[in-house]
Amino acid sequence: MSSKTLGASRDLIVMAVLGSLLAATSLLVYGLLETAQFIWITIEPGEVPRKGAKALGLEFIEIVDLFLLGTVFYIIALGLYDLFTSSDINVPRWVTITALDGRKNKLIAVGIVILGVLFLWQFAGWNGETDLLGYGIAYALVIAATTYFLSTTRGSE
Repeated sequence: MSSKTLGASRDLIVMAVLGSLLAATSLLVYGLLETAQFIWITIEPGEVPRKGAKALGLEFIEIVDLFLLGTVFYIIALGLYDLFTSSDINVPRWVTITALDGRKNKLIAVGIVILGVLFLWQFAGWNGETDLLGYGIAYALVIAATTYFLSTTRGSE
């Protein structure tokens, strides 16, 4: 294979960029539609039940999770495009990276935030019967392991 062929093959990454961008768009639009629908369902009866606030909070936590996932896919799309195709796009400075390891570290950090949201969702929906300690320990271990990973890889960059 010639170097021209290998150089042109980097354009294959455009498929991953488009797929990630479509996934991000789908999640963000779906989250927006879920938000509008839930607000309508909440205000349409014209009454405000006392337990409605807890249900409202839980629903919005789930919707924020959709927005976070959409953001992750958007960051992946921008990062891959910036890294493999063109660095001439106007992105925030924190999105610009020079190696794939930096992108993985940013995604792991977003993953930690998503784990926090998921635990908050478990905690907010707690019925008093389920043992939250197991969930808390599991989330804490995953967050501790990924934080350790981030701290060791940042030192080697």
